[in-house]
Amino acid sequence: MPRSVNHVASRARRKKILKRVKGQFGARKNVWTVAKNAYEKGLTYAFADRRKKKREFRALWIQRINAAARLEGVSYSQLMGGLHKAGIEINRKTLAYLAVSNPEAFKAIVEKVK
Repeated sequence: MPRSVNHVASRARRKKILKRVKGQFGARKNVWTVAKNAYEKGLTYAFADRRKKKREFRALWIQRINAAARLEGVSYSQLMGGLHKAGIEINRKTLAYLAVSNPEAFKAIVEKVK
């Protein structure tokens, strides 16, 4: 009896990966083993960078808040400590958005803290 290898399914698996690496440089786009390795490594980077993105955005928000707070004569740590003591619960993302797009509202928050 001949060996059954289900070539339809294995070809479909390869085509799926090769389709996903389309547009990459060199052999990464058309050589199966190289493409598979590139695809798997890309998934690893994607997983790590989804977490890294959160760190980078938090750092950006803190920098923006600190810059805007110093224009009002208070440091970032003093502002955040004052917000906590005053019971104002506003997250860093929103605070940074206010600092950039609506300085009057940010100034009002800083005055509450002072």
